[in-house]
Amino acid sequence: MKRAGSLRLLSDLSDFSGAARLRELLAGDAAVRVRCSADGQHLLLLSGPGAPAPRLLVAARGPGAGLERFWPEPRAAPLDAFFLAWPARPALVLVWESGLTELWGADLGPAWRRLHTTELCPRGAARVVAAAAPRGRLVWFEERPGAGGRRVCVRTLEPGGEAGARLGRTHVLLHHCPPLHLLSTRKDVFLGPAASSGPGAAHVLLTWNPSRGKVMVTAPRLGLSYSKSLNPKQGDTWDFRTLLRGCPGLLCPGEPLAVHTWAPTPQGLLLLDSRGTVSLVQAHGATRTVGALQEVPVGLEGSAALGTFHGTLACVLGSTLQLLDMGSGQLLERKVLSTDRVHLLEPLALAVKDGEGLGTQGGLRLLSALGLFHVGWETPRPLELPSATDLVFEEACGYYQRRSLRGAQLTPEELRHNSTFQAPQALAAILQGHMSPSTLLTTLRAELRDYQSLEQLKAQLVAGEEEEAVWTELAHQEVARLLRTELAGEQLAQLNTVFQALPSAAWGATLRVLQLQPDGSGRLSSQAPPDVWKRVLGGTTPGKDPPNGILPAFELLCRCLCRLEPRWLPAFVELAQQQGGPGWGAGGPGLPLYRRALAVLGEEGSRPEALEIELLLGSRRPKAVLQAVGQLVRGEQWERALEAGLALGPSSPLLRSEIFKLLLAEFARHRRLDAHLPLLCCLCPPELAPDELLLLLRTHLPDEGGPPTPFPEPGAEPPLTVGLLRTLLEQTGAQRRPSGPVLSLYEDVLWDLGTPPPTPPRGPVPTLQAVEQPDLEAWAPSV
Repeated sequence: MKRAGSLRLLSDLSDFSGAARLRELLAGDAAVRVRCSADGQHLLLLSGPGAPAPRLLVAARGPGAGLERFWPEPRAAPLDAFFLAWPARPALVLVWESGLTELWGADLGPAWRRLHTTELCPRGAARVVAAAAPRGRLVWFEERPGAGGRRVCVRTLEPGGEAGARLGRTHVLLHHCPPLHLLSTRKDVFLGPAASSGPGAAHVLLTWNPSRGKVMVTAPRLGLSYSKSLNPKQGDTWDFRTLLRGCPGLLCPGEPLAVHTWAPTPQGLLLLDSRGTVSLVQAHGATRTVGALQEVPVGLEGSAALGTFHGTLACVLGSTLQLLDMGSGQLLERKVLSTDRVHLLEPLALAVKDGEGLGTQGGLRLLSALGLFHVGWETPRPLELPSATDLVFEEACGYYQRRSLRGAQLTPEELRHNSTFQAPQALAAILQGHMSPSTLLTTLRAELRDYQSLEQLKAQLVAGEEEEAVWTELAHQEVARLLRTELAGEQLAQLNTVFQALPSAAWGATLRVLQLQPDGSGRLSSQAPPDVWKRVLGGTTPGKDPPNGILPAFELLCRCLCRLEPRWLPAFVELAQQQGGPGWGAGGPGLPLYRRALAVLGEEGSRPEALEIELLLGSRRPKAVLQAVGQLVRGEQWERALEAGLALGPSSPLLRSEIFKLLLAEFARHRRLDAHLPLLCCLCPPELAPDELLLLLRTHLPDEGGPPTPFPEPGAEPPLTVGLLRTLLEQTGAQRRPSGPVLSLYEDVLWDLGTPPPTPPRGPVPTLQAVEQPDLEAWAPSV
């Protein structure tokens, strides 16, 4: 049956953030650069070179937030921008001609923020001409004045760390290069000759595969290709001229590659020359002609768009879309579009669903101001999937085998006919239509869809289609499945394996399962049901290490989060503590969650101090909080220690009092707390009397080594003064001011009545009369 090409609307762009500005930029700037994220949920538009008011627009599909930036002049705008294939969150990198590089990410919430800033050319003498972002790396082509010449450099770029990203050191791949074009896919980096490359290099194309550490030197017109080692981990670097000298037949000038448009694809690099011929240079160096277009490209260089899907070549020239068979070169279909400003987006890394539930991986997507369209074949070859009943018996076979004590191997055929196993037979009967309980079938539909999706991904992995993206999606589905089961034994071991192999993808799946969202105060919230949290927090045995190094689910998540996003670990542990439940690990017996998280950080003394303090404070346990405050005091972080005490609130008066006494002792010994005296006054317990305060201070005052002097010795610690002490005494006096008689010897001194007592009435003063004194003889003893 003849296939018919279809062009259907996926979105009119109204479901993207900033839809009006998105349409305006697509319709108004013919040279705008358009990129799409690997999951298809974000579009990136960067104004073309020479735009009077350059700007960057990142539009998110659905509830996500967008990003928009403006620059006053073209020289201030970035050279290029790329999405990074990070599974845990969307991220992009901006590269300027000066070498300035900014890394942006959406973090755990929808808002974008700058994660990291670095300089690719620290000395400021070089100029970045082109850049590319293959998987896990940043590659750029720079020009240096004088003898430095041109060179190609690379740095690793991975998620994680305190700053949100880990950047490796700069490594020079090639030096003394001619002018080159720089393009990349997720696997390969292509270096093609520019118009000014010169006759000695205009016929050569380089393909570098970072994972294999090999560079393929190809001369497509001559049919020559050579493989050389180029592995930055081993210190490999090449001089461009030396590299060509080591490839026989490439030094003599050949016919230059008159390329109109370059297009990197998963199959290799597509070349459209000025005669309308399309060639494919594969990663292993082979070159073949794909076909010839009916029209010759007449627009600006690079104005055409090329892509491939299911053995089909798609080419957009102006307002014409042509579909060619890549095997025979035959023109299959030609469509006239309603606009000439059409962008052909790179294929998605994974299948996604549109509003009608139709997968869009089997084709390409066209973007214009009119909307987002899908181009493909109406009758694609479906994947051969096992039936639902086969999946039921295969899964049940593994389930019963794990719990069986007999040595014989169970088979799906035995389960079909043995009356002992009634559950899989009943489920198979439901799926075959013999029974129709709608409630049970609705419950099982999601599980069956997951199983079929897993089979689809396995088939794609066997076919070699986007291995990294398929592995990531497999990790997402496997983690989501395991977190819905009882995590013990084999299931827990599988979860550990997934987190060890693909930590970023596994954490991204955990975000979705637990439905974690940050609020404005730096805390996390979760809408996940309690049974999911019960599985995550349980599974520990007090006093016993996990068998064979297998970590329980909570410790596993803490270790992964500590590696990828350490600053969110305290918030995650605090959220977990709120999900209480008897025996869950939050409110039941066994180690408290904060101590389980601390154990993940390592032994005491080797843990990151900032994380340890945050975990201790977030536990809300008196001993842990006092330990954290003690560490803050030893580190002289006075304001943080005071804030920790004030954050407890009036519901913890005893703990607040202990923290106040600890800080009061420091206040008595030295003067480094004087600047924070207002906060210390706020922390003062309301029931503390002035005389009790003086007794506490006297206990901690340093001993005097000699007689008191009016001024301290040079270099000695200034003593506590009455002025500083009066502030604390006034605080305690104001809190305990009674309405009756004075209860303390000192309180009447502190209370200021405001006005003096009234003056007694004045009157005549009576004259005092002298009293006659008896003679001394009168007092003499009688004889």
